[in-house]
Amino acid sequence: MAADRHGDSGRVRVLLDTNALLMPAQFGIDLYDELMGLFGDFEPIVLEEVIGELSGLTRGHGRDASAARVGLAMARRSTVVPSGSTAEHVDDRMIEYAREEGCIVVTNDRELRNALLDEGIGVVSMRRERTLELMRG
Repeated sequence: MAADRHGDSGRVRVLLDTNALLMPAQFGIDLYDELMGLFGDFEPIVLEEVIGELSGLTRGHGRDASAARVGLAMARRSTVVPSGSTAEHVDDRMIEYAREEGCIVVTNDRELRNALLDEGIGVVSMRRERTLELMRG
């Protein structure tokens, strides 16, 4: 979709958490198809810190490492935002970026989800290990 005169493409900006990028391999969810069903056109965004977490997980063995490799491949198809925050934890960085940029966050992390909702930030989470559901803060 072409940008309007203010530079807005009209696409929903969706910030993907580490565990969101693990969902496809862990639960068989087609993340991008599910998000397309919720929003239509969207822009997937991944923080550089999330890439770092996934890279660390790929060094292991077993299901988690395999899921992380799938997640890393998906992350590279997204807009990757360089680190530029003083936040110590990735979750704090996710909240900060989503608030500043007006993103909806995809996560299955209960603590992060609750913190985002408390901040009034929309969250997409997995429902019954089958589909994604949008919750408004």
